[in-house]
Amino acid sequence: MKNIRMYILACTVLLGACQHSLKDNSSVKPKNTALSQEIFEPEKQGYSLVWEDQFDGTVLDTTKWKIRGTGPRRIGYNDPSMVSVSNGNLNLMYDIKKDSIMGSAVGTQETFMSKYGYYECRAALQKGIGPWAAFWFQSPGISDGEDPAVYGTEIDIFEYFKGLGKDKLTHCLHWAYGPNQKSSGAMVSELEGLSEGFHTFALEWTPEKYSFFIDGLKYHEQTVGLSHTKEYMILSMEIPSFLEGIKNACAPDTFKVDYVKVYQKK
Repeated sequence: MKNIRMYILACTVLLGACQHSLKDNSSVKPKNTALSQEIFEPEKQGYSLVWEDQFDGTVLDTTKWKIRGTGPRRIGYNDPSMVSVSNGNLNLMYDIKKDSIMGSAVGTQETFMSKYGYYECRAALQKGIGPWAAFWFQSPGISDGEDPAVYGTEIDIFEYFKGLGKDKLTHCLHWAYGPNQKSSGAMVSELEGLSEGFHTFALEWTPEKYSFFIDGLKYHEQTVGLSHTKEYMILSMEIPSFLEGIKNACAPDTFKVDYVKVYQKK
């Protein structure tokens, strides 16, 4: 009897240790270069959801998005046939058809513009090297003057140049389009497993700074090129500028977006 009791006690201790180990492991985050390991939750920071698209259905919701930039784009062509909605995702494709290199883009210039807030998309990135997935902002007046506060800034929430490494992506700011264009320079972020499955990519834009997030972790902050004017969102599958850029590309390839959400403070 004593041996049985000792056996039961040992099993209980072992089970507790296993449960503790599982609990600890569940909080372990993949290797990353984030500024901190604290998850940003917009609602806890006073933000409320004001706009979203879950990409349900089988067609693009044109009350929220319009096909963007149909026509020549670098060495290729943005084509509406490369944009589709299925299985709860927006599909932005890259392909080569009839000797044409095709990319895709959608934007909210005609449907929704805003300034400041927390902007997030959940997406699966393209597989190949060359063409790249991007989530970004642009101002309609960005070419009209050089003051970003007045004329706006191109805010690249992320661009996934897989040639940099499968677990790396970049963020960037550009303003004063024209001969005196300025840039923040590329900010590189690294997250183990970035090339696989879906991840969230986000920007917090305030009057004081820009903050860039992946999977809720803050990777970079910037205070240059601050825009204080309304801008619109763009999702795109970009085409390189030179044929050399597509030698390792996959065709077809797809940038899949599960949702886009916009949060703002009252």
